[in-house]
Amino acid sequence: MGEQNGTGFLTAEGADVSTAASIGDGSKIWHLAQVRENAVLGENCIIGRGAYVGTGVVMGDNCKVQNYALVYEPARLGDGVFIGPAVVLTNDTYPRAINADGTQKSAADWEAVGVTIGRGASVGARSVCVAPVEIGDWALVAAGSVVTRDVPAHGLVAGVPARRIGWVGTTGRKLEQRDGDRWVCPETGETYRQDGDVLVKEEETP
Repeated sequence: MGEQNGTGFLTAEGADVSTAASIGDGSKIWHLAQVRENAVLGENCIIGRGAYVGTGVVMGDNCKVQNYALVYEPARLGDGVFIGPAVVLTNDTYPRAINADGTQKSAADWEAVGVTIGRGASVGARSVCVAPVEIGDWALVAAGSVVTRDVPAHGLVAGVPARRIGWVGTTGRKLEQRDGDRWVCPETGETYRQDGDVLVKEEETP
């Protein structure tokens, strides 16, 4: 696996990890991955081969960023977030290489905006999340989607642009509709109730 830093995380040979980044115990950073200055990764995170984690990105515990995904600052990822292979989290609403007068843009000529992803949410392979956008807890973005608007907690979205096509539970399985506004996980039996565009998990009765 390469060297183990004294703080308890592992970096593979060829990974580029800034000494100004904060990496939690048990995390693994694979070959050719880059973690920039002031990035904060929680415990037990996995950064895949060739992935990029930008300056100041904040990531919770147990996150997985798969091969060649690009997580640009100032993204914020909650605990247990899954970022699929070649996903892109953008940070520039109006991208340009030059200003109107033809001079090259510098950091002072634009304001970075980020993608925020809630606990347990997943973004499928080769999806693009166009900042600023927020993806709620346990939501699922289907592979190849382009997310241009906020995704509610437990929302299942797909397409270009991505639109909600259903709901998912904490296992990622698509929920089945029962009795109008009631939804059930076919795997766990957990039940949810829909209120407009919001899905709320029902508490179990003893």
